[in-house]
Amino acid sequence: MNLNIDAEKDLRYDAIVIGSGVSGGWAAKELTEKGLRVLMLERGQPLEHVTGYTEAMKTPWDGNETKRLDGLARKYPQSPQDAGVGNSAPSYWMPNASTSYRQEKPFRWMRPNIVGGKSIMWGRQSYRFSDIDFEANAKEGIGVDWPIRYKDIASWYSYVEKIAGISGEKLGLPQLPDGEFLPPMDMFFIEKEVRKRIEKNFPGRVMTVGRSANLSKVNKTHLDNGRTACQYRDMCSQGCPFGAYFSTQSCTLPPAVRTGRLTLRPDSVVAEILYDAQKQRATGVQVVDVVTLESRQYYAEIVFVCASAMASTALLLNSVSNRFPNGLGNDSGQLGHNLMDHHFQIGAYGNLETGQDRYFYGRRANGIYIPRYRNIGTDRRDYLRGFGYQGGGSRQGWQRRVAEMAFGASLKNELTHPGLWTMGLVAFGEHLPDFKNRLYLDKNQPDKWGMPTVVFDAEFGDNEKKMRVDMLNDAKEMLESAGLSDVGGYDNDTAVGGAIHEMGTARMGHDPKTSVLNGYNQVHTCKNVFVTDGACMASSSCVNPSLTYMALTARAANYAVQERKAKRL
Repeated sequence: MNLNIDAEKDLRYDAIVIGSGVSGGWAAKELTEKGLRVLMLERGQPLEHVTGYTEAMKTPWDGNETKRLDGLARKYPQSPQDAGVGNSAPSYWMPNASTSYRQEKPFRWMRPNIVGGKSIMWGRQSYRFSDIDFEANAKEGIGVDWPIRYKDIASWYSYVEKIAGISGEKLGLPQLPDGEFLPPMDMFFIEKEVRKRIEKNFPGRVMTVGRSANLSKVNKTHLDNGRTACQYRDMCSQGCPFGAYFSTQSCTLPPAVRTGRLTLRPDSVVAEILYDAQKQRATGVQVVDVVTLESRQYYAEIVFVCASAMASTALLLNSVSNRFPNGLGNDSGQLGHNLMDHHFQIGAYGNLETGQDRYFYGRRANGIYIPRYRNIGTDRRDYLRGFGYQGGGSRQGWQRRVAEMAFGASLKNELTHPGLWTMGLVAFGEHLPDFKNRLYLDKNQPDKWGMPTVVFDAEFGDNEKKMRVDMLNDAKEMLESAGLSDVGGYDNDTAVGGAIHEMGTARMGHDPKTSVLNGYNQVHTCKNVFVTDGACMASSSCVNPSLTYMALTARAANYAVQERKAKRL
């Protein structure tokens, strides 16, 4: 991909985009296509589409997997491998020694170290928020009211879905609005059987195949970006040379590059956003080169902060001035507070004795989804909000006999046949916004780039703990009612950050006294700065949030261009 990375020749741009992940990629695409000259700054190292995915075509044993995972455990001691690090190329992640964070309570901060950010390694589950989500804070007196409703963002969901490519099934559920879907991926035999039995035994509960940002079918928009359909390799977290799932490299960078108006500068730590008190506007950014440690400034009329929720808020907190002594836009005192994630690592599993003449083909890069059903309609629980389930079915492989005492020809013959069908469900629950859940900066412990240590002080509360009782029991009950045997439940506990769905800390709201951003992701008190990643969220829902970041970013970029033309920025 031919990108201009010689940003030193021109220090002034129409817009600066900080971060190149899901949100940053959309910001760069939308702003360049609308005529703006854009500088994209990324802390991570370059990662070329197709040729840069060095692990994507390897088999698991090519790199001595055991040795690789042992090395990861040493290099990433704070980042559990089941949270994503161990399933993707090690070079995609920032070593803990460089993340500059500390935990007052258990917290997991998985930070990418590449252009494209977590858009390369994400799970691709793509669901819309509903008015049940947008209205919940106001109805229950929790946090602050969202300044938008579903109708404000519905068309933007449709816009980004058509470009990103989301495969899925329409269900007609108010709590999970339908979208612009490509054909759904097929469900396995056991999943279809369990679906029928759950829906029969528990009216109102629905199982569907995941709504995934993997192309089950390509259209002209995808082909124009050099993308092709999913190959069913299930090696997505290594990077996809086929461009078959949404990532910055496959989807949003190509059209931005084609405009000739994008400059990408990797290896760039944005240390602060510069503010002019007389103009009451941001003027640009201070950047430290990751490799040389040299510092320089870049200037622009508009700044989009898309560094990921925690990094974006840390940047705003570090951007102090006489006007904003506690961080850019922090008149409300809310910056850094109301940190949210999803709580998970809880569910159930079981075996199905029937269907032994059935099997599945390929390695589907997707699972199943059971949308939220608790606290919907007439259902009322002793906790607020709800949860959904992800998971899937498969047949046991040779590993089922690893611990057995059998040997010889009879064992080898048995292992040429698949074992029982198995099914697993894992719940993802909503985390309520709470002022006491926060991050803050310790400026007495800077890293080698001069950035302060980020300190996390957040936990799941009583509401989440009450919810987990149903998350476990319901999963077991559904699998048992579906006729599965050897059903077991598990609760492996979970720390905030573990789901890698960090949200909040620079929330949207109506009132500048209680929120940081308005309904267009615009900083209330610094009109030319927009924050469109997870930091903006006023509540977390229980669905994967990345699709909402895409829609909010595209909407905010359109608004920013209109405001610029009207000379209000």
